[in-house]
Amino acid sequence: MALITFLVEDNPTIRDNLIPALEDMVNASIVGVAETEAEAADWLATHEDEWQLAIVDLFLKEGSGLGVLASCRERRQNQRVVVLTNYATQDIRERCLKLGADAVFDKSNELDAFLDFCNRDRPSSFAVL
Repeated sequence: MALITFLVEDNPTIRDNLIPALEDMVNASIVGVAETEAEAADWLATHEDEWQLAIVDLFLKEGSGLGVLASCRERRQNQRVVVLTNYATQDIRERCLKLGADAVFDKSNELDAFLDFCNRDRPSSFAVL
C-alpha cells in the first residue's frame, strides 16, 4: 500500500527531486503540496483523515514550518510529521520535537536516514489508510 503523503516545501527544485524519490523508494503517494504555512495548515485541517505522513520544511514562502507543526499537533496516532530542512541544528531539532515532530532530518546529509524512517517506522496502521 502507498504511504499517503503531504509535502510542505516551497522550493520547486527540491519538490521536483523529492517527489519521485519518495514515490520510488518509499512507495509514497503525494496527495498535496503547500508552499506556505497557511496553505499547509488549512490543507491538514480540512483533510485530517486523508494523510499518513506530512513532510515539512522549516523555511517557507510565507510563515514557517514551526507553525505547520503546531497546527497539526493534534493528529491521529498513526499519522507522522517529519521535518526535512537544511537548518537542522540541535536547537531546531529540540523545538521541532517539542512542537510534535516525530523526527527531524537534514536535507544535505540525512536523506538516507529520512528514507529509512519513512520505510521502517510505520506502525501497521500507518501503512493502510
